[in-house]
Amino acid sequence: MELDLSLVRLVLGASVVVQLVMLLLLVTSVVSWALIFRKRGVLAHARRDSADFESRFWSGTDLVSMYNSINSAGSDPGGMGSIFRAGFREYARLRRTGIDQRDVIYGSERAMRVAMRHEVDALESHLSFLATVGSTSPYIGLFGTVWGIMNSFRALGNVGQATLAMVAPGIAEALIATAMGLFAAIPAVIAYNRYLSDVESLSNRFSTFVEEFSTILQRQRVD
Repeated sequence: MELDLSLVRLVLGASVVVQLVMLLLLVTSVVSWALIFRKRGVLAHARRDSADFESRFWSGTDLVSMYNSINSAGSDPGGMGSIFRAGFREYARLRRTGIDQRDVIYGSERAMRVAMRHEVDALESHLSFLATVGSTSPYIGLFGTVWGIMNSFRALGNVGQATLAMVAPGIAEALIATAMGLFAAIPAVIAYNRYLSDVESLSNRFSTFVEEFSTILQRQRVD
């Protein structure tokens, strides 16, 4: 008698525990892929915004005009725009208090560091989920495989003679759980490493801008 070892038949014939494991891995994989595509767009947008802002900033545009333009937009500019706005706003506020110029620069730089941390945190959001999927999915799949194989051997204990036809379906359906675990984990690990590198690159870019803008404020008084 020919065995039906199709993927659908094996999944439907698996034990309840193995099916739950497969369902969990399927949902995790779908969410992971959705997050991968979303985060890819977010980081690409952040890189474009940073390049556009740097081009405008170093074009010689008046800083006061740039600050007013960002404020008049109403929405949060994000990225370097938010860092610049936070630093310039604090610089202007502290100058009106009449404190020492060194303290003004220090306060402005501190405001930019805080804004930069918020921007980096936003870019890093949900990356921990990808890391968790990448590290745990293979073990979840392995649990389903072990459980399925254990049930197969328990069933063999109730028969007098074991044959390949009796063992193959149970082992095959159990191994599907491992395959699904790897399918969920591998893209998540690749995306996590890639996006973490992108976030670190943007973070270094932000930090460099903070240093450069602080130097500009030290060299001139902005009216």
